[in-house]
Amino acid sequence: MNSLSLTMRDSSTMLRRNLLHARRYPSLTLNLLLTPVMLLLLFVYIFGDTMSAGIGGGNRSDYIAYLLPGILLMTIGSTTIGTAVSVSTDMTEGIIARFRTMAIHRQSVLIGHVAGSVLQCVMSVVLVGAVGVAIGFRSTDATAMEWLAAFGLLVLFALALTWIAVGMGLVSPNAEAAGNNAMPLIFLPLISSAFVPVDAMPGWFRPIAEYQPFTPAIETLRGLLLGTGIGNNGWIAVAWCLGLTALGYRWSKARFDRDAT
Repeated sequence: MNSLSLTMRDSSTMLRRNLLHARRYPSLTLNLLLTPVMLLLLFVYIFGDTMSAGIGGGNRSDYIAYLLPGILLMTIGSTTIGTAVSVSTDMTEGIIARFRTMAIHRQSVLIGHVAGSVLQCVMSVVLVGAVGVAIGFRSTDATAMEWLAAFGLLVLFALALTWIAVGMGLVSPNAEAAGNNAMPLIFLPLISSAFVPVDAMPGWFRPIAEYQPFTPAIETLRGLLLGTGIGNNGWIAVAWCLGLTALGYRWSKARFDRDAT
């Protein structure tokens, strides 16, 4: 077998291992999924009428359409915290040392974590999206190509945040520290355009909300799902995703290789 075939074989084995862990111990995934679901219900049913009036909307259903894209990306950030915890657990409990004595491709361990996390992110987004539809979200103006582009953006964003989460897990001394280190992946959407437009924020705060990865991704996803314009946000969001993916990959690979010496 050539190098690529060996990498694919070993990575698929590690992927199955991570999916089995997620199935046997679903509590972490469910707890992380609960946060975006509760925020969605809270902002729709408690603050929905007030928030929709504040952003110029007509009723609660208008605010659901505005809110859901940000909640979907927050779901990805929340799910990847579990990846940081899982990677840190593997590093501290000795299984990685065992893997390094076996004839498997070195990077397949990380690739398995990343592939498993992206799949979990997609499933979590589908579940949260189903909750959004159940409480009134409708996308009647989006075309099939816009839906496909929205799905592609979600997967690309999940890949980017997963590699960052893997790096956080590798540098953390234990699982608890890994979860704490990855918390910005949930907090950043709170200071983005997920809940209110950037123009409605104080002038000194706008650069914080505007120049971060979540805001252009949210604006792009919102435009795609609602069939409205996205301007330059699409290219900016893709650039953020590619940049974070490259950064997270190089960081994770360097740290993983260093720990092997």
